[in-house]
Amino acid sequence: MSPRILVIPGSRRLASHNRKLAAEAARLLALTSATVTLLDLSDYPLPLYDGDVEETDGIPEPAMLLAERIAEQDGLLLVSPEYNASVPPLLKNAIDWVSRVRKIKGRPVQPFRRLVVGLAAASPGRLGGLRGLQSLRPICEALGAEVMTSQVTVADAANAFDDKGRLHEEHARTSLDTLVEQLLAQSRVLGRHQP
Repeated sequence: MSPRILVIPGSRRLASHNRKLAAEAARLLALTSATVTLLDLSDYPLPLYDGDVEETDGIPEPAMLLAERIAEQDGLLLVSPEYNASVPPLLKNAIDWVSRVRKIKGRPVQPFRRLVVGLAAASPGRLGGLRGLQSLRPICEALGAEVMTSQVTVADAANAFDDKGRLHEEHARTSLDTLVEQLLAQSRVLGRHQP
């Protein structure tokens, strides 16, 4: 059975380096046996998480739909910008809402539990978004995800892609190839829907 892998960039900005990196990762994954979906968080608009809003109005429909998409996967690749050495609010808010989903279509669910998660980032800076990934990793682990040890950081991202959006910087390209291979392999072995 082919593993199902979801790729989510943590930015909505059209010119985002992380959207480019996510698209390139999805392209490479699509060359394998995996069933790959590149998701745009713009399609899942969510209010800022607020426990009072949840208690009064329940979980917003976009959060339910996003949780369902995530729960269907064997693997997830989060491609996240770094904001102030941490996780961007768009991605953190989406994770927070999805983590509140306890049932989908009447069945108990923990969307991140036992999900194989890979992490990647691109940044104009020399650390390539590393500090943001260091903040994102424990969040995913706290939700029960199997976060891969290897990760990708693309430094000097403005010069790392060609005019077709492909990585041409050798170290970054090799790191992404390795991450894609490992995400595919671990999703086959540890994936929640694999035989």
